[in-house]
Amino acid sequence: MSQPRSVAVVVGSLRKDSVSRKLAKAFAALTPGLKFDIVDIGDLPLFDQDLESAPPAPWVRFRNEIAAHDAVLFVTPEYNRSVPGVLKNAVDVGSRPYGASAWNGKPGAVISVSPGAIGGFGANHHLRQSLVFLNVPLLSQEAYIGGAFALFDEHGELINEGTREFLRAYGAAFAAWIEKILDDAPAAKAA
Repeated sequence: MSQPRSVAVVVGSLRKDSVSRKLAKAFAALTPGLKFDIVDIGDLPLFDQDLESAPPAPWVRFRNEIAAHDAVLFVTPEYNRSVPGVLKNAVDVGSRPYGASAWNGKPGAVISVSPGAIGGFGANHHLRQSLVFLNVPLLSQEAYIGGAFALFDEHGELINEGTREFLRAYGAAFAAWIEKILDDAPAAKAA
């Protein structure tokens, strides 16, 4: 049996008890056949091109961790109808140095999470804009998780069966997407 594909999970919330982090963990548990690793973004200094001559150690660590994975999953809350600043910073840090983006060609997916009814639609689409520019082939199926505070029990366990089923289906679609993109990659390079 071959090794499962590895997925770097970038959570857009720094809060230890965030619903985005809970959802990322639930998604990983409901998606067999993929290996998920949450990659920390909380220690990344703000991107500053002037630092590229001697990149800060957290930038190097982050870029290497992203590059070591087959695919990437973003799970994000919505702040002011957009992505959290810390997540945008991580996207920018991973995109450099110019010509050596850690994101380049990695199959990806975005799940946005919100206590509100529209499930972080603004954050999802703003993030997608940046990722398309960075050549992250994104799963076209969109995932907006609304009413997030009611989905978990006091232990952080997902208790909503409808959400559980949605995440299982989304996970299967993501796994198939990863295989499609990675299987097509050698043919694209040979052409």
